[in-house]
Amino acid sequence: MATTERPHASRLRAWMLEGLSDMGKPGGVTGPHAEPEPPHKGQRWWRVMCLTGVDYFSTLGYQPGIAALAAGLLSPIATIVLVIVTLAGALPVYRRVAAESPHGEGSIAMLERLLSFWQGKLFVLTLLGFAATDFLITITLSAADASTHLVENPHLTGALHDKQVLITLLLVALLGAVFLKGFLEAIGVAVALVGLYLMLNVVVVAVGLWHVLTAGHVVSDWTSALTTEHGNIFVMVGVALIVFPKLALGLSGFETGVAVMPHVRGDRSDTEENPAGRIRDARKLLTTAAVIMSCFLIATSFITTLLIPENEFKPGGAANGRALAYLAHHYLGGAFGTVYDISTIAILWFAGASAMAGLLNLMPRYLPRYGMAPHWARAVRPMVLVFTLVAFLVTWLFDANVDKQGGAYATGVLVLISSAAIAVTIAAHKAGQRGWTIGFAVISTVFLYTTVVNVIERPDGVKIGACFIAGIILISLLSRLLRAFELRVTSVSFDPMAERFIRDMASRRIRFIANEPARRDKAEYRDKMEQIRADNDMPEQEDFVFAEVTVTDPSEFEGSLTVRGEVLHGRYRVLTLESPSIPNALAALLLHARDMTGCTPHIYFEWTEGNPFRNFLRFFLFGQGEVAPVTREVLREAEPDRDRRPRVHAG
Repeated sequence: MATTERPHASRLRAWMLEGLSDMGKPGGVTGPHAEPEPPHKGQRWWRVMCLTGVDYFSTLGYQPGIAALAAGLLSPIATIVLVIVTLAGALPVYRRVAAESPHGEGSIAMLERLLSFWQGKLFVLTLLGFAATDFLITITLSAADASTHLVENPHLTGALHDKQVLITLLLVALLGAVFLKGFLEAIGVAVALVGLYLMLNVVVVAVGLWHVLTAGHVVSDWTSALTTEHGNIFVMVGVALIVFPKLALGLSGFETGVAVMPHVRGDRSDTEENPAGRIRDARKLLTTAAVIMSCFLIATSFITTLLIPENEFKPGGAANGRALAYLAHHYLGGAFGTVYDISTIAILWFAGASAMAGLLNLMPRYLPRYGMAPHWARAVRPMVLVFTLVAFLVTWLFDANVDKQGGAYATGVLVLISSAAIAVTIAAHKAGQRGWTIGFAVISTVFLYTTVVNVIERPDGVKIGACFIAGIILISLLSRLLRAFELRVTSVSFDPMAERFIRDMASRRIRFIANEPARRDKAEYRDKMEQIRADNDMPEQEDFVFAEVTVTDPSEFEGSLTVRGEVLHGRYRVLTLESPSIPNALAALLLHARDMTGCTPHIYFEWTEGNPFRNFLRFFLFGQGEVAPVTREVLREAEPDRDRRPRVHAG
């Protein structure tokens, strides 16, 4: 029986890990989600806009209803404040992000470049937690709202009553299945969905405005109610400024807009180092999307507030989570309303696909490079399963309720936009652009205020974000601990002097002395060599080369290694290396010397004094500590054949 199952298991494993070997480069995604081709073979910017638009524009499915619940009669005024923040705040920030990270890295990569060592890694992991919150809640909230449009359709209400959680889970499962199969022609599908959805919304908005204008009492009733409830216009604006953070869902889509930049064609003269055409067209993409969405936000907020009774927005009401669909059915009939529902369901479901693509692009860009994810995290399909299971859990915990998930979604969106605003402020300051620095600092303050207010009023969002952050950090540290003894060096290169040292020794026996550089005077090398000879009972004429590793950034997990040779004090040959980890650098040196000469090298250490557990923590966190045993363990994992394994001696 075992012989018949093994081929199936092997094929399943190969299918699940398809593209894994090609994932070495940062940000690489292979298999069915391969990195986009060079700029001149990409897509026109307006087509790529539709790819981010399935996330951005689809929020019209639930944004007007959420705005009405949050701001009541002030919804149109609060929405105007939101639009001002969008066009004068988020848009300039992300136009700058597009210029600073034209390969789709986004603001997280900008901030990563500003910080190093462990504080930088932990900061990035925290932002990844909020990004995961944003993208995963996009998947679950969009699927939940799609199921709301299906369940609340007048022709299906009875048949699908109390089935919303099940329908949402099925939509999430279908999304995962599509990505397991391979997500092809995404942009073409996005163009069709966005084009149809926006045209239908133009019809709904036009009909809604017509009814507002022809029924004059609607506007007068609204203004009278506003005056009665809030007094003068200054009070209204003040209250709108306070409540507009609750409308922050209308800011979604900017981070996705930057993430899809590699798909933008740009100019034929573009290079990966200077994709000027791609940056220009990506800015067109961001600006056009923001302007289109701003117009729709204001118009839809106005007509839904004036034409839909207030009680219909509340949970259980016919307009809850589907305000525009309510108007479509009410004013244009069941047939048009059903077509509108189908279009909304399709684009909301596809918005989840956009978010899944964002997750699959974001996580492999950082976690494997930090050593904070297992090898299979570089492959698409296992990560699709992980994200789908997490989406199942979120859907179940929130009962597939759009309103309950709104706070978590807004928190993720606002944290990412705030981090982007801070990143561009720092970038402008470093570039000596005083005016832009002041402007971006003001924008950063606005978004930080919005984020804080949102967190205070809807703490569930930051709680969910904190759970994602804690989970990512815990899993990341455990993964790094399990991978601590991997050989992390991606390549080794020798300068001519270092190569000559190795080849000279190969005629006899290759012996290295691991030395922690201190004064680097003659006495240091003489005493170290005499001690090694005495500890290992070796004759005077035995030849050695010193190997010295300088620890760079110990939080880095992998990288290349350059070995340089020098002769000190006229007689001592020294190889110098720079690496995040001393044991890994020495193990890579030994293996490369063996492969270059065919001889088995030996290396000699002094035992490290102190508590072994404390020394291991020093190695794990700072790249040094128990050097001798850890070097041997790295070699043992890298070379299973004991006869070919370099020899480690400690005395």
